[in-house]
Amino acid sequence: MNIVVLVKQVPDSGAERTLSASDNTVERASASNVINEMDEYAIEEALKIKEAHGGEVTVLTMGPAGATESIRKALSMGPDKAVHVTDDALHGSCAVATSKVLAAALGTLNADLIIAGAESTDGRVQVLPHMLAERLGIAALTGARKLTVDGSQLTVERQTDEGYEVVTAATPAVVSVWDTINEPRYPSFKGIMAAKKKPVQTLSLSDLGVDAGEVGTAGATSAVVEFSQRPVRSAGTKVTDEGDGGTQLVSYLTAEKFV
Repeated sequence: MNIVVLVKQVPDSGAERTLSASDNTVERASASNVINEMDEYAIEEALKIKEAHGGEVTVLTMGPAGATESIRKALSMGPDKAVHVTDDALHGSCAVATSKVLAAALGTLNADLIIAGAESTDGRVQVLPHMLAERLGIAALTGARKLTVDGSQLTVERQTDEGYEVVTAATPAVVSVWDTINEPRYPSFKGIMAAKKKPVQTLSLSDLGVDAGEVGTAGATSAVVEFSQRPVRSAGTKVTDEGDGGTQLVSYLTAEKFV
């Protein structure tokens, strides 16, 4: 089975993240960048399927040149190769433009199964798997907490607030996964060394036949109009109970529109 895993490099969610004052996009150049956490579960699921059914796992990333670091980290977990779509014109691309570029790249890979994390920690819009499936004209099995492969038949338990739904489709298909689906493996020293020699193909917009005017900030369908830093945390309101503590508390909650 030919499996492609979508991997995104994002600013570490555990560190302070900022937007660039010049164009209101996420500041990535000076950030501590890592693999999007949910994508590690997607990689693990792809590797488990390969181990059980055979085939090949390809990592697909769209990002700046610096994303190579995350590509090698992903490859150290076990995938066979990677494709890196990189072009200066991609900076500031919205989800719609991103799906167009990734769909074009996927069109060159002949994937039976495309696995992605259910969301990215920088955008958190959860729409890319659906957009890719629509552009490619294939099924979308999203929000999986369990994935079963039986030949060309896929079955997922789609996680919901109330429990789960069982959904099936035939390959080719796009599957997005939550962090409840598995436990990602740690790269071994052997895997880290092997990753340095694994092939990474670089593609530009011209290689994919995508017009630069359709992507980036100029072609974005959405934009951050303005932003401000989080306000400094102020001291809380202290209620001293002198027989009227309850009344003071209710008055405060009413003023803050909690009751």
